[in-house]
Amino acid sequence: MKLAHLIFSPDSAPELAVVRGEACVPVRRLGSDARTLQQHIEAGPAAQRALSKAVTTLPATEWTPLAGVSYAPAVIGAPITLAVGLNYDEHASELSLDNDSGPVLFSLFPNSLGAHLGEVPIPLHLSDEVDYEGELAVIIGKAAKNVSAEEALDYVYGYSVINDITARNIQFMEPQWSRCKSFDGFTPVGPVVTTADEIPDPQVLGITTDVDGLRVQDSSTSFMIRTVAELIATISQSLTLLPGTVISTGSPGGAGRSRKPPLYLMPGTEVTVTIEKIGAITSYCTKA
Repeated sequence: MKLAHLIFSPDSAPELAVVRGEACVPVRRLGSDARTLQQHIEAGPAAQRALSKAVTTLPATEWTPLAGVSYAPAVIGAPITLAVGLNYDEHASELSLDNDSGPVLFSLFPNSLGAHLGEVPIPLHLSDEVDYEGELAVIIGKAAKNVSAEEALDYVYGYSVINDITARNIQFMEPQWSRCKSFDGFTPVGPVVTTADEIPDPQVLGITTDVDGLRVQDSSTSFMIRTVAELIATISQSLTLLPGTVISTGSPGGAGRSRKPPLYLMPGTEVTVTIEKIGAITSYCTKA
């Protein structure tokens, strides 16, 4: 199942909907009181089973075309968005950074979340080195504490696509990475969340990034240094991963900083990150 936060009219708030092909249906029409994915996850497995059953019996006439509907971020109100740095050898090497000590973990601020077909303001007065990073996002489905790698995927609700946009000059000026990646709109996520039952193995997914039609990243989640299961297990040893927590699992090689000449995002740039079995999120860069 694929779920998204959709805006059905210009003056309406985003609401959770099931997406199938080029059509959608708000979950409120399927007997759910949830208005966000976070509320739906917190309602527990029974709510998911009921939603799945309702979708299978929904007449085709009840589905709404996606045309004319706009997207909000695929996650809203998550407890936290955690990002993992340097989880692909090629990316660590191209940035000349060490990835031997363990997962590099930092948080992304809520104001940075953006939507499919949304705008990314580029703050040229602060950075003209704004870079792209296509990444697989993991959404936790139930509280995870001290879990093993063998059982870790049982704690996953679903997966999405993230572009972990980064102001490189600020990243290399400061000892932490949260600010350089948390400017307004710097974390487009979506367009949908695909539930875990549709992705039994998250380590076999193709991942690409295109900037103005140029393929700049072309890799697979199989090249992760630490798998999704290993990341969940490791992080859960030191903290409880709450339901709805988002983990952005790192970017493969091909960052704009490593190209000759460097390729940075500028006003007018269009960037698309695509992950197999989930979809593609496109962002339009504008002047901040």
